[in-house]
Amino acid sequence: MKALSLLLALFVGFLLIGVLDDLPAWGDAKSPANSYVSAYYLKNSMEQTHVPNVVTAVLADYRGFDTMFETGVVFVAVIGIMAILRRDPKEEDSETGDRPPHAPPEGFILGVATRFIVPFMQMFALYVIAHGHHSPGGGFQGGVILGASLILMAMTGELESALDRMREKWFIVLVAGGFLLYAGVGLGCMFFGGNFLDYSALAPLLGGDPKAAAIMARYHGMLWVEIGVAFTVMSSMFAIFAYLSSDGRMDRGL
Repeated sequence: MKALSLLLALFVGFLLIGVLDDLPAWGDAKSPANSYVSAYYLKNSMEQTHVPNVVTAVLADYRGFDTMFETGVVFVAVIGIMAILRRDPKEEDSETGDRPPHAPPEGFILGVATRFIVPFMQMFALYVIAHGHHSPGGGFQGGVILGASLILMAMTGELESALDRMREKWFIVLVAGGFLLYAGVGLGCMFFGGNFLDYSALAPLLGGDPKAAAIMARYHGMLWVEIGVAFTVMSSMFAIFAYLSSDGRMDRGL
């Protein structure tokens, strides 16, 4: 099996090396991406989406289908880690026997500093998610900050204290729920007669001038998509940390 895996990896590697000559030169200003696609986004994104941040417009609108499956990859990764690592907390470790009792980090200053920092991290994360249309940010970035705030709580105290705020069943629901919210927005577009993730189809929900409503529908559709991404990224980060740090038992931290 190892030999087969090595041969497969080498075969794919040679294929990737073989196509390098067909790719544009690094930084080529006349490459198709720079001549057509990028120029189109820079010229039309503000008019078509009413979103000043071109990166957000590309990721959540023009390439929304691709970004949805990136979110799906995160979801599948968490399910895979859970399937491999999760164990019953009451199950005895066959290799090491009962583990020694966990001694959480001590320190009044450390605990107070964490309780002071975490709310600001979470408020800033919500700002990054909601304001990603106008400035650097979005669902991935805001979700990472939210997940980091929970991980900070678990690292500077006991894992149980973080799990009191984000229980196992909740982060499993949020990992799947964020992806389903993303896909649900796309299905909603189809329900109103548009293509999947064609946010302009949601214009009837806003009313008013049809053309202006179609543009604002794309704006608001991207916002809901970013919220779904943030749910998945936040919960997946904390889930991966919790499973790895507790050896899959979810009963103690590092």
